[in-house]
Amino acid sequence: MKKRFFTKLLAIVLLIPFTSCSGSERTGAIGEDDSKMITEFSLPLGGNAFSSTPFAEVETITKNGIEYWTNSEEYFTAYFRISEPGVFQFSINKESLVVLGKSTLEFTINNESKRVEFNETKKDSYQIGRWEITEPGYVALKIKGISKNKSNFPSISRVTINSSIAKDKIAFVQNDEGSFYHWGRRGPSVHLNYQVPTDATIEWYYNEVTVPKGQDIIGSYYMANGFAEGYFGIQVNSDTERRVLFSVWSPFVTDDPATIPDSKKIKLLKKGAGVTTGEFGNEGSGGQSYLKYNWIAGNTYQFLLRGIPQNDNSTTYTAYFFAPELNQWQLIASFNRPETNTYLKRFHSFLENFSPEQGNKSREVLFNNQWYCDANGNWTEINSAKFTTDNTGTIGYRMDYSGGLLNNESFYLKNGGFFNNFTKAQSVFTRPLHQKRPDIDFNALP
Repeated sequence: MKKRFFTKLLAIVLLIPFTSCSGSERTGAIGEDDSKMITEFSLPLGGNAFSSTPFAEVETITKNGIEYWTNSEEYFTAYFRISEPGVFQFSINKESLVVLGKSTLEFTINNESKRVEFNETKKDSYQIGRWEITEPGYVALKIKGISKNKSNFPSISRVTINSSIAKDKIAFVQNDEGSFYHWGRRGPSVHLNYQVPTDATIEWYYNEVTVPKGQDIIGSYYMANGFAEGYFGIQVNSDTERRVLFSVWSPFVTDDPATIPDSKKIKLLKKGAGVTTGEFGNEGSGGQSYLKYNWIAGNTYQFLLRGIPQNDNSTTYTAYFFAPELNQWQLIASFNRPETNTYLKRFHSFLENFSPEQGNKSREVLFNNQWYCDANGNWTEINSAKFTTDNTGTIGYRMDYSGGLLNNESFYLKNGGFFNNFTKAQSVFTRPLHQKRPDIDFNALP
């Protein structure tokens, strides 16, 4: 889960889908009507491109862009977003290239392709061609290898683009400051912040989660019951492994769990059958637990979290998971957090992609029935949520994020895949009350 500071929100413009440009293929000569070109920018492939074979043995997208490219079946797609139509001239500077032998590459936008021959003896820059994009939204530049006479296709770090529209109308991952090639390729995380009274003594959070069929993308974390000190949800870790994950942050702020003093470590009190526990780092640190469980896309799962303050200035958090296939509540884990004396606060859900190679794939999740129960046993339904995004979306590097209310029934979150229509951050959505109160015997929980 990302913990990054928000910066100034760039101007957001409503996006609508592309239509391919019409007419015959253009020569793309650099002198062709250059009076239209008012902006030049450099698109770094290390933060904006994706491979067609993301989990190959040799990683071909690095911080330096496209490297180690030998497979003619592999191709790459680089993305940037425009908020108004325009004309775009593409080229590759000689400083952005390493060419071995002779090769031919094909560059395609909206089914219009241009081929360029590369030769290691050529010392000048290469002109790719010119495209007219007639609709605002995401532009996808596909780079395909046609032929080569040496082992490798060219290595390309960035593509230079001259444009007829202003730079502030163009969005992409601009540089690697703050490791944004990593965060940008992961794509924006999105959140639903449930509107819950801040002064209530809330002991239990309840939520129901459905990942629609086909939306269970590797690298996705569908977080159901987030709270001020941790998070609880389900993941897709690989083709063969899925997890139920529950973590609690330590009050000692660090990315290295080894540096946490014993007095500030998260303490495991108990765990369920088959649950693995330990520590986590890199995005804050603390106690982590997970159950390997192959949950099924299309099924609805229930999440129950308890938070109760203790008498020694600590709070105990306990997570339970209900799978319809098993028809029973399962204990995931119970952790004690020191230097904390609080009931549950900041109920939220989020959707993130933790695999940079999968940032060009879209994923969606539904949150169906939210409730909280106070320390006196009174249940209250939650039917309002505020939508937000993380820093990747806030600064406008990626705009493929959305969330809100679906069919006036479920809250939803969606991210990744470079779709065009997005939701304005800070929007608040309210659904009708379902009045489907959870039927849970707390005393019977494991």
